[in-house]
Amino acid sequence: MKKIYERYKHAIPLMVYAVIYCVWFAYLEKNVTQPSTIIHMKWDDYIPFCEVFIIPYFLWFVYVSGVLFYCFFKNKQEYYRNCMFLFTGMTIFLIVSTLWPNGHHLRPYVMPRDNIFTDMVARLYRIDTPTNLWPSIHVYNSIAAHLAVTHTPALAENRRIRTGSLILCISIILSTVFIKQHSMFDVITAFIMAAIMYLVVYQMDIVASCQAYRSNWKRRRLRQV
Repeated sequence: MKKIYERYKHAIPLMVYAVIYCVWFAYLEKNVTQPSTIIHMKWDDYIPFCEVFIIPYFLWFVYVSGVLFYCFFKNKQEYYRNCMFLFTGMTIFLIVSTLWPNGHHLRPYVMPRDNIFTDMVARLYRIDTPTNLWPSIHVYNSIAAHLAVTHTPALAENRRIRTGSLILCISIILSTVFIKQHSMFDVITAFIMAAIMYLVVYQMDIVASCQAYRSNWKRRRLRQV
């Protein structure tokens, strides 16, 4: 049992944060239903509704979790980087949604067509309110997943995986505006936040710095003993 714990103890931060995020987000969805800030950009009016993009929108759940769990089992260093990237952005999103309740009026009142994709969009609309949208976590987490792919040698060296990840990442980002789940403002701010986190997580490599500090601290303690 101890061996299993030692091997998988890095799952603890993920499990703890998952509980915190789900409880906080559920609270917002239930209690923050009257946004004080309506998000809209002129660009939003020129983007057509395209229901087929519901497919990459839903693939986001598989994409982000799949990359994270691959890193969990195959590359612990990248797993920690990915967790830091995801957790920071998602926490900022929760704080923004709590302090500045926001929403939009972009969704079509009537579906322009009747097909399986519009049915899927309609179901999404029923379970996901047009509130608590800024910045777009769909966009931010997709960027985080692709960065994890490009910084994990076993994945980055495979051209098909790297290209497929990029195409899926772009498709998911486009889906957020084509199915009217987000304003372009949500997308742009998600890119800005991701760019800042890229500098912190990958350029400054704060994870490696923390691990080096921890190792030095352990060595000093052993010397004192």
